[in-house]
Amino acid sequence: MADSRDFYQVLGVARDANAADIQRAYRQLARKLHPDVNSDPAAEDRFKEVGEAYEVLSDPEKRRRYDAFGADFRRVPDGAEEYARARQRAGAGAGHRRGAGGWPGGPGSGRPGGAGVGGEEGTWFGSEGVDIDLEDLLGGMFTGQRGWGPIPGADQEAQIDLSLEDAYRGGRRTVTLSGATGPKRLDVNIPAGVVDGQRIRLSGQGGHGSDGAAAGDLYVVIHVTPDWRYRVDGRDVTTTLRVAPWEAALGAKVKVPTPTGDKTLTVPPGTSSGRRLRLRGQGIPNPRGTAGDLYAEVRVMVPNKLTDEEQRLFEQLAEASAFEPRSAR
Repeated sequence: MADSRDFYQVLGVARDANAADIQRAYRQLARKLHPDVNSDPAAEDRFKEVGEAYEVLSDPEKRRRYDAFGADFRRVPDGAEEYARARQRAGAGAGHRRGAGGWPGGPGSGRPGGAGVGGEEGTWFGSEGVDIDLEDLLGGMFTGQRGWGPIPGADQEAQIDLSLEDAYRGGRRTVTLSGATGPKRLDVNIPAGVVDGQRIRLSGQGGHGSDGAAAGDLYVVIHVTPDWRYRVDGRDVTTTLRVAPWEAALGAKVKVPTPTGDKTLTVPPGTSSGRRLRLRGQGIPNPRGTAGDLYAEVRVMVPNKLTDEEQRLFEQLAEASAFEPRSAR
């Protein structure tokens, strides 16, 4: 998936792109690649790749770590950046060996070992370009024996994957964190109406501080998994509503699927493909304001094969109708 590629290239944005540019690029690609509108077999994988890139680059903390450590940013020990900065402030690591991207092994540096973490075996690089021996890094971070004084615990992140239905209703979930003393399980209360990329802060549940310093916080990042039935834009949700030609021409009451169950929707007479019918307030709930809307985008479907009677009736309709779709406005 996208971890093996440059997330900026996946979205087609510059490395200094602002949040609005990143969001705009994501929305354009998501609309183009969504499996509901793109029948290319590769579109679904590309759609997921774009979603993964957006999840990282739209989150300031994740983007900062990605910019510092590249594709390996999820595997860098928690607190590596904080410890590297502490070493630099204390005057350690005077030798700076930076790649072309501004830090060793960074994108464009050409150093062996991939983007973000590179160089000699057993050496990690902090985001400030300070070379840190791995043994020294682990010893200083986790034993507090290097003489730099108390260091607050690092903030940590964990991801929870939710279906769109679960994002609507919320609920309790459990995250499992790995630590020096074994796995730690935490219950997280997910409020109804969370959106993709939303962060839930658990105070004091991050990395442990050294020498009695305060623990960091844990940020639980919500990832709403893509669903081929729906397209999400903020809190608005769009689904496709397939109707028969006579339903579109004569009007009908039909069932439309929504993340909270089927709803009855009135299709007005004379509805053509592409028309968007709105169910107000049926989008993603908003605990602090107005819920989004749900849009049913009409697609008129024609039978693949007609029965003899259907053939006769359609031919009769063709003779009787004066409708000219190519000249209609």
